[in-house]
Amino acid sequence: MSGRRGLGARWRRHRPLRTRLAIATSAAVAVVAVGICVAAFFITKHQMTRQLDFNLAQTANQYTQQYLKDGPSAGDTGCRYLAVPCVQSAPADPSKDPRSPYALPVDDDTRAVAAGRRTAYYKKLTVAGWPVRMYTTKLPGKHQALQVALRSDVVQRGVQKAALALAGVGGTGVLLAAGLGYWVSRTGLAPVARLTATAERIAATRDARHRIELPPGPPGRQDEITRLAASFNTMLGELEQSVAAQRRLVADASHELRTPLTALRTNAELLARSDRLTDTQRDRASGALGRQLREVTTLVNDLIELARDEEPQPLVEQVRPAVLLEHAVEAARGHWPEIGFTVRTDEAAAGAAVPGVPARLSRLLSNLLDNAAKFSPPGGPVETALTVSAGALELTVRDHGPGISAEDLPHVFDRFYRAEAARALPGSGLGLAMARQIARAHHAELTAAQAPGGGAVFRLRFPAG
Repeated sequence: MSGRRGLGARWRRHRPLRTRLAIATSAAVAVVAVGICVAAFFITKHQMTRQLDFNLAQTANQYTQQYLKDGPSAGDTGCRYLAVPCVQSAPADPSKDPRSPYALPVDDDTRAVAAGRRTAYYKKLTVAGWPVRMYTTKLPGKHQALQVALRSDVVQRGVQKAALALAGVGGTGVLLAAGLGYWVSRTGLAPVARLTATAERIAATRDARHRIELPPGPPGRQDEITRLAASFNTMLGELEQSVAAQRRLVADASHELRTPLTALRTNAELLARSDRLTDTQRDRASGALGRQLREVTTLVNDLIELARDEEPQPLVEQVRPAVLLEHAVEAARGHWPEIGFTVRTDEAAAGAAVPGVPARLSRLLSNLLDNAAKFSPPGGPVETALTVSAGALELTVRDHGPGISAEDLPHVFDRFYRAEAARALPGSGLGLAMARQIARAHHAELTAAQAPGGGAVFRLRFPAG
């Protein structure tokens, strides 16, 4: 049994899906066609035999009436003619048999019918070299049996002709099934073949811009294979966007790292010749090297953070944003002592909690506060508010700086993007991109807009719990 299963598994493994589907479809249709032909053969044979039996019974009835009316009459006792029955009678008592031999066989069953101990019956036999079918019945009021036989070779030839005709029909059905199975497999698996070809082309070229051509028609009437191809195209689009985003990230990161790394190398080479430098020059180069190392470290850490797509589930817990906001504002006051930070929290928002990773949400708030403080004028305020609106928790951070121009607003959250007014300020352009990524990982929405009266306002909205 295991050997047969192994053989079947190897057969499936070494045969293409199209071949297996064609064989399966052909076999199913062929089995149905052959089954119908076999059933038709037996039905035809049964009906022809039944018709012969009906003729025998009807002939026996005619001869019985004639026997009872006019006495015995001789029929064709040699069964030489197709349409002429062979008729004879036999008594129940063998001692009353006529001297001439019987044309049809008389046995114990015949005597039993004559004596009334058995019902009438049909029987196949051969008489004078001809196949016949005999009907034996009792003569009413007599201790005799009437035997009527008709040649059955006509029925046999009819059955043989029917068998040949049905065999031809069955063979044609098998060939048609094979062609139909090939057509079904070729037509039904055409989208799969295109999908396979596209996947192989992408694997060979590493180009995710390829798409599978879909048949025309409304989406609601597409079959399962077409929907699979459409889903594959959607997946390819997502893959293309992901690959493009990775390439942009690598390109942008290499561009951003090139300048600090060049400066690091310059200062390191300068310190390598420290014997030629004055103490002031040495201290200045050492300080610049330390600052550049911190900038590169921060940039690399930010890139690592951006490479994360979602939050690790074991670290997710119920977090109170009001508490995180208080800690983030306190830390921002220490980093930006010249900026006035204010916090306003609604009573309903003070006790609200959301699922999240505390360290990541703290990083999000710190990035928003640092961005607001960076663009605020010295002594300018940064206003934060935590409110509950329509069942959802909303945090706003507003500054009173130059605001965001209409040209820069669509690109605020892009990686490494820095507006014209921000290029002279410290930073790598990753803070807001990281903030939006953290927000999306927590199923929250982070948006930016121009604030009424000047400045920029950022809104972080958590979904309603």
